[in-house]
Amino acid sequence: MIKKETIIMTRHIIRILLFIISFQQVSFAQGSYTPKIEPCACAFKADSSLKTRCAYLIVPENRSKPKGKTIKLPFIYVESGNPHKQKDPVLYTSGGPGASSLSSVRFAHYRQLIKNRDYIAFEQRGTTYAKPCLSCDGISEAVKNAYRKNLPLDSSIAREAKNCRKKLIADGNDLSAYNTIENAADIEDLRRALKIDSINLIGISYSGGLMLTVLRNYPQHIRSVILDSALPGFVNYEEDALFSINQSFNKVFGNCERDSTNNPLYAHLKQRFQDYFSSIDNKAFTLRYLEKGSADSISIKYRRSDMLDFLVDKLTSNAELKNVPYLVTQLIAGNQKKYMTAYFDNIFNAGKSNTLGMRYSMYCSEQIYFADQHLIDKQNEVFPYLAGYRFNDVNHPICNCWNVKPVSSIAKTPVYSNTPALLSTGDTDPYCPAFYNDVIHHYMPNSQRVLFTDKTHGPALNSRAGDVLIAQFLDHPYQPVQVDGKKITTW
Repeated sequence: MIKKETIIMTRHIIRILLFIISFQQVSFAQGSYTPKIEPCACAFKADSSLKTRCAYLIVPENRSKPKGKTIKLPFIYVESGNPHKQKDPVLYTSGGPGASSLSSVRFAHYRQLIKNRDYIAFEQRGTTYAKPCLSCDGISEAVKNAYRKNLPLDSSIAREAKNCRKKLIADGNDLSAYNTIENAADIEDLRRALKIDSINLIGISYSGGLMLTVLRNYPQHIRSVILDSALPGFVNYEEDALFSINQSFNKVFGNCERDSTNNPLYAHLKQRFQDYFSSIDNKAFTLRYLEKGSADSISIKYRRSDMLDFLVDKLTSNAELKNVPYLVTQLIAGNQKKYMTAYFDNIFNAGKSNTLGMRYSMYCSEQIYFADQHLIDKQNEVFPYLAGYRFNDVNHPICNCWNVKPVSSIAKTPVYSNTPALLSTGDTDPYCPAFYNDVIHHYMPNSQRVLFTDKTHGPALNSRAGDVLIAQFLDHPYQPVQVDGKKITTW
């Protein structure tokens, strides 16, 4: 009989070997080519008070084929006007995966950090301004058509995803090369090409996990990391998504109960919400909807998942968060037409899905491949009032169509580091809860956690108070940030 200690030791050795192999592959690949910089026009510019430079980073699409196809990744370098600035710039890239990063430079002059440091906005491979952009223009039309004709939504999207994959491959794109490992190598190549000896990284949501990957694979030149509502790559998001959403609703209902004790409209709102959404199950509701530019209205069927999606969208907006209790009262009272019309306005007025190809490649290879469908489904039993909610636009059926290679299993292990890190989130975030920061913090002893009260996704990068905290941390990353203990707390 094999001893338990032997099994544990064997697993530990395998993990170490995987890490060594992964590191050797990265080192070899990056030593076999030279990243290049090519000046280009600026998609966006910072305020005229700041000097802006724009260029492409040119790197192999697949670093295991260094002499193969290259891709162009734009970045915008904004120089601080301070002649005595620090020589460790800040690099930011956006979340999603799939969001563009470049427009952030338009607000660089408002950032406290620009007083002491240069700022770099870097566009990830496959996104809007990159060449190529992995565009799946037909997905949004497939969604609209499914609602127009009352077709199954998932199969309609999967069918169009298959068409998009076929087109992108025919155009010469290696879809399996669009993953966080390559993304992290892009950031390291940019640092090398710009000859930056020390750098600070800022990530939000997906790119929080990306920055952790940079930290794992290329730790030598990273001075600090700032992760706002981070989704760490080693978490299987799909397996606990409904837990996070339920927690967010509970926080809103708790606030409502505390603040509205004398208002009968909100009495027992949590229980009423749960009872109503449990009772409707998969019931279909009908809405007469007039599409913009059309002369005739159509009959749209919507269900519990659509109403939940309308509410969760509000849960992710700091501006809309306070309205969620009232919106719940209206939906459960049957006053749905106004709100579901607004919901479908957003769907039918949406533009082309121009970065979904990148999102599918990233998410399928790193999240869906490792997610246990049994655990995903088990959440429906725990939360019957949320059962069947489509909390993500990427799932197993889509990824079966997309068919990209999974990333190395090392990507699903925690990042161990002594690098100072600022970990922030909102206490009402339905996507990336404080629990994720607890897990990151456990393996990063020089990290500090900051919680924004009654705030949702991305509170540090989207508030004045958060901006001050970020600048404070950058100046003194090993010192505790100063918070008021009420609107912002540490733990």
